[in-house]
Amino acid sequence: YEGKMNAVTTINYGRSNQQITIHEGDFLHNSGFTGNGIKIAVLDAGFNRYQNIAAFDSLRMRDGIKMTRDLVENSNSVNEDDAHGMYCLSILASNMPGTMVGTAPHATYYLFRTEDVNSEFPVEEFYWVSAAEMADSIGVSVISSSLGYSTFDDLSFNYTYSSMNGKTSLVSRGASMASKKGIIVMNSAGNEGGKPWKYI
Repeated sequence: YEGKMNAVTTINYGRSNQQITIHEGDFLHNSGFTGNGIKIAVLDAGFNRYQNIAAFDSLRMRDGIKMTRDLVENSNSVNEDDAHGMYCLSILASNMPGTMVGTAPHATYYLFRTEDVNSEFPVEEFYWVSAAEMADSIGVSVISSSLGYSTFDDLSFNYTYSSMNGKTSLVSRGASMASKKGIIVMNSAGNEGGKPWKYI
């Protein structure tokens, strides 16, 4: 679908139907809230093949991706890296009625690779904070990030649960600063319920 929507519009969300309707996103879409005028930064491990996936065709055609930056490799390309960020972007930006429609298909996006999936070191927290600073300078309203840091390849850097207080880890302090600047920081809660860490 394109342009402004009204209360009688019905969108075939396809595979994203449950995700959209559980939070009444269909009501918001029907009220015209589809992300128009909103700048969203997505921080992740890469956006593999996003340039070739049909669900992002309308995003590309309307020039909805304004910037890409790979802080891990110090380059501007994020298309050849891990696919996790592409999956997360699809939840937000896809626009293929009948197959998948995201929560904010008309927003403007800034894609940042801050995670190196081949290792886990605190430098990735620095990459995250650097991307958040860039997002702030661009005027981003929302940071969407599906990343978390608790254990590292070098065990001496590991966090304990008691250090998960929003004031200890660099990434938490960076997210708090972004929030104080008025940026909504949406971060993953983790999938740790059945694992030894078990906490959000």
